[in-house]
Amino acid sequence: MEGRLAQLAPLSQKDKASGYQTLFSELISRDDHANIAQDIHALVDNVVNQDVGLVIGRQILSELVKALSESVFKDATVKKAIVEDTLNIIRPRIVSYEEQVNTLSFQLADILEEEEEWSEAARVLMGISLDSGQRALPDEEKLRVYVRIVRLLLEDEDSVQAERFYNRAALVAHSTQDKEILLSFKLCQARISDYSRKFLEAAGRYHELSWVPEIDEEERRHMLHVSATFASSSHYAHAPPTFSSAAITCAILAPAGPNRSRVLASLCRDERTQDLSSFKILEKMFRDRILRSSEIKEFEGTLKAHQLARIEVSANDRLAAVVADDADDTAGPGASTRKGPSTVLDRAVMEHNLLASSKVYNNITFKGLGALLDVTPGAAETMARKMIEQGRLKGSIDQVEKLISFDVTGEDDDAQGKAGGLGDVEQVEEDTGAPFTKRWDMQIRLTAANVETIVQHLTEKGLVSVRG
Repeated sequence: MEGRLAQLAPLSQKDKASGYQTLFSELISRDDHANIAQDIHALVDNVVNQDVGLVIGRQILSELVKALSESVFKDATVKKAIVEDTLNIIRPRIVSYEEQVNTLSFQLADILEEEEEWSEAARVLMGISLDSGQRALPDEEKLRVYVRIVRLLLEDEDSVQAERFYNRAALVAHSTQDKEILLSFKLCQARISDYSRKFLEAAGRYHELSWVPEIDEEERRHMLHVSATFASSSHYAHAPPTFSSAAITCAILAPAGPNRSRVLASLCRDERTQDLSSFKILEKMFRDRILRSSEIKEFEGTLKAHQLARIEVSANDRLAAVVADDADDTAGPGASTRKGPSTVLDRAVMEHNLLASSKVYNNITFKGLGALLDVTPGAAETMARKMIEQGRLKGSIDQVEKLISFDVTGEDDDAQGKAGGLGDVEQVEEDTGAPFTKRWDMQIRLTAANVETIVQHLTEKGLVSVRG
C-alpha cells in the first residue's frame, strides 16, 4: 500500500483523482480482507493529511461511506474498526469533512446499537452537529435523532440525560406528521414519566398508547403489563414486547387518591387486563381492599430497579413521628419500629391500605393504624396527615385522643361512578338522617350481594346444591 501511494504522489491532480479511485476500487474488491483495515487506514490518512487535495479526499471518503453502508465488509468487527479509525483520522478536520463525519457517526451508532452498547451509541449521536456547518438538518430529522438518543439512554436507565434530550425533541415535535416518529416520541414521553416516578402520568400515557392501532396487538397487551426491552423505532409493527413498564404497574405504584382511582377504574373496565397476572392486585386496589404483604411478593418480582428504589423519610416527617411516638407510651414490645416506607412500592401499598381503611372504619387510633401499616403510630399519623393535606384522604386528626376520623358524610369518589369509572350507577338509598347507620346498611347490602354471587357461582359449578 505504501508503494502504491508513493507512485501516486508525483502525478497531476487529474491523474491523482483517477489513480486514488482505482486504488480504492481494487482495495474493496479483494477477496482477502485480512489486512484491509490497515490498508484503508493508510489510504484515508494519506488523502486527508497529505497534500492530495480536498476534492480527492471528499471523493474517496464518500466512496468509503457508500461501501460501508452497502455492507461490502461482511465482518462486523472489521467494519466497526474501519469506521472508528476513519472517524479518528478525519475528526480534527471536521470543517472540511463534516458531511462524511456525520454519516460515519450514524453508522457507528447503528453498529453500537446492534451490540447493545446503548450509552456508547447515544454518546456518538450526541457528538453529531445538527445545527451548524455545511448542511443543517431539517427539524424532522433533528426530532428523529433526539428521540433515538432518548430511547438509547433509557435502555441504560439514564433518565436524567434522557429527559434533557426529550425536552429538545419537544421543541421540534410540531415539525412532523410522521406517525412513526410521533409514536416513538410519545413512547419516550411515557417512559420518562415512569423513570421520573410520575407513575400516575405514566399509567395514563401507557394506557392511551395501548389503543394505538399502528402497534402490534400483542405489543399493545404488553403495554398494559409486561416489562421488556425497548425495540428499534423502525420496527414497532413487528417488534417483541417493548416497554420497561406498563399501565397496570404504574397505576399500582401511583400515589393513592381520587386521581389514581380514576385510572384504576379505566384499567379494570378494559377487558384486556383481566387475563394478566397482576389483575388481582389491580382489582383489589380498585375496590379499596386492604393488601397484605404476601399478595405483593409476586408483583414485586416484575418491577424494574427504579420502581424498587429506596426512599428516605424526610427530616421533618421523621421528627414528627419521633415526637408523636415519644408522647405515646402504650406501644407494646412487639410493636413495629419502622418510621415510614422504605421503597416506592412500600409507600404505594401503605398509602393504599390507609385509603382502604377509610372505607372500612369510621375512625381508627394511631396505634391501630400503625399496626395495620406496620409502622410506628407516629409514622402512621404523619402519613395520614400528609394525605389529608394533599386532598387524597378525607378526614381529620385528633392528636389529643390520638384518633383519625374519616369523613363519611361527603359524596363518594366519582372514580367508580361517572368520571373514568364503570358508567352511571343509580343508587337508591333510604334517607335515615344518620350517616353511620346509612353506611352500615350499605355494607350489609354489599356483603349480602357478594355472598349471593358466590353461592350462584358454586351452584353453577355443581359444588353445592340449593334445596327449596
